[in-house]
Amino acid sequence: MDLSIAAILAQDGITSGAIYALLALALVLVFSVTRVIFIPQGEFVAYGALTLAAMQSGHAPQTSWLLLAMGVLTFLYETVTVLRSAELRRTLGRRLGVLAGKYLVFPLAVHGLVQQYGAQPLPMLAQIALTLLVIIPLGPMLYRLAYQPLAEASTLVLLIVSVGVHFALVGLGLVMFGAEGSRTEAFSDARFEVGSLSVSGQSLWVVGMSALLIGALYFYFERTLQGKALRATAVNRLGARLVGIGTTQAGRLSFTLAAAMGALCGILIAPLTTVYYESGFLVGLKGFVGAIVGGLVSYPIAALGALLVGLLESYSSFWASAFKEVIVFTLIIPVLLWRSLTGKHVEEEE
Repeated sequence: MDLSIAAILAQDGITSGAIYALLALALVLVFSVTRVIFIPQGEFVAYGALTLAAMQSGHAPQTSWLLLAMGVLTFLYETVTVLRSAELRRTLGRRLGVLAGKYLVFPLAVHGLVQQYGAQPLPMLAQIALTLLVIIPLGPMLYRLAYQPLAEASTLVLLIVSVGVHFALVGLGLVMFGAEGSRTEAFSDARFEVGSLSVSGQSLWVVGMSALLIGALYFYFERTLQGKALRATAVNRLGARLVGIGTTQAGRLSFTLAAAMGALCGILIAPLTTVYYESGFLVGLKGFVGAIVGGLVSYPIAALGALLVGLLESYSSFWASAFKEVIVFTLIIPVLLWRSLTGKHVEEEE
């Protein structure tokens, strides 16, 4: 391997690592706030990429139907909850109006926009905006339907639920998108020569957007009231409840951010690789390895671990391409052993 090949592999590794870093941060956020190991994170990647690809191929994406169905289910679930609570029934009319706006009117409006304009040749920014409007609301709805009723369950139960949700979303992905893979148009066709290295504009877009999102997350957690509430919930859920922070709202917000980051990752990688309905699982799993390096608690270490995963994958594909996935996922074993030997074992919070 000469220096030029090493530089090309490093470029690919950094590009992949930037995506894995975003997913690792999302996984750490969800786990620290809700104790959910969010295995379906990768499905938001695939849904975001394939929804955008469907619009660019001239088809209205079927994910808007999924949004509409989940909105109806969430509205029914919330309505039953309100009717069962004597305290909430006192404001039944107002609450039902708010719920109908959130879970019926908004999904219906998005569905109408997608069915009306999704198959038309819109500018890429408009297509990306429509994609995010469809995919991001699925996060809090998924939390309300699958995870919030089990918020006080053990981590193992929540993990089992995550596995079930993952298989359900993969099956729905096959129904909505089919077995064929898709790519989207590149954000930029430019190429920049740096010595003997050729850097693509799309790679710069991926790294730049990832850095911008990571910076935005840092600002959000450090400078905003909601971000500080999320941090407080992650540090101590019981203490957060005692000082008036709504852990339920924090859980929904964490799933909203995770869905947004997953959808954006899918939009960023779709021009670089062919995405299939089940591709998100493998991408999300590599982000999970990065999150494990950070112990599912440290955002900076998780991001650095994800970058390491990207570089390891890139160089492994050169030296032993048939075993690159094995090499990447083997990284998790020494990390878990080290954390098991050095970490403090505490009882799970009741």
